[in-house]
Amino acid sequence: MHIDLFVALAGLIVGFAVGLTGMGGGALMTPILVLLFGIAPLAAVSSDLVASLIMKPVGAAVHAGRGTVRWNLAGWLALGSVPSAFLGVVFLKSIGHGTRVQTVVGVALGAVLLLAVAALLVKMYLDHRNGTSAGVDERLRIKKAPTLAIGASIGFIVGITSVGSGTLVIILLLFLYPRLRGSQMVGTDLAQAIPMVGSAALAHIVFGDFKLGLTLSILIGSIPGVLIGASVSSYAPTAFLRGALAAVLLVSGLKLINVPTLAVGIVLLVAVLVLGAAWVYVRASGRTLREISGETPPHSAWAHLESSEEPAIQAAASLSEA
Repeated sequence: MHIDLFVALAGLIVGFAVGLTGMGGGALMTPILVLLFGIAPLAAVSSDLVASLIMKPVGAAVHAGRGTVRWNLAGWLALGSVPSAFLGVVFLKSIGHGTRVQTVVGVALGAVLLLAVAALLVKMYLDHRNGTSAGVDERLRIKKAPTLAIGASIGFIVGITSVGSGTLVIILLLFLYPRLRGSQMVGTDLAQAIPMVGSAALAHIVFGDFKLGLTLSILIGSIPGVLIGASVSSYAPTAFLRGALAAVLLVSGLKLINVPTLAVGIVLLVAVLVLGAAWVYVRASGRTLREISGETPPHSAWAHLESSEEPAIQAAASLSEA
């Protein structure tokens, strides 16, 4: 078993980003392992999923203690996600070994990252829109067929790419259950993600390319990174950080689906220019990014949750929300 200190450093950086923004763990860590460290896509997915399985229960326990888990909804999601997550890995196994399966995993990962960028932008808009949390429905009526479909589709994606158990689920829940509080969406997603990620992780240990040293390297860096990031998150301009995260995911996704390097470079340049222009606009207007994005004062239940949590509680929740 080999502990890679450079992977641990990458985990520290990714964990710090997760602590600041509440998202981005698997979506950042897996492409970093593939693109920067040259790790085979299947090994990156397998090891990242096992690391995620260790971290998920921490955040779920925090939300369960706060009463923000809708267990009936989590059960219906898990009913679809658990078998499909296992089937996702079996699907990879059926493709074969070597270059072919690595190519499928890499392209699928890139496509899901691009989908995650779109979901992230939608989530940023909905989180900070006035009146997002109005009309909370405490007597939730489960829409069984659509909920099962969400669980099954996300589970299959997670089994193949390790990405999607956070942002993608929450975005779909936002549209299916618009009167569900943001904190309940997060807590419910974390609760159902434990058996889903467990199913995918088990299948990857049996059929995939799990490497214990790689998983431990990720955890050694990511856990303290999340704790540090969460402790300073109240001072960070979340809107700008999530915009930067979206740009990184966009470039990573394009690279993984084999878009030419020149085109990727152009997209990166445009993203940097847009973020720079936004920064200049905010500075010139005399307002802060928190005021622009609605974080001061918080308008939504989600923003209120983030602003009112103790740093240790917020760190524990952030550990699992990505």
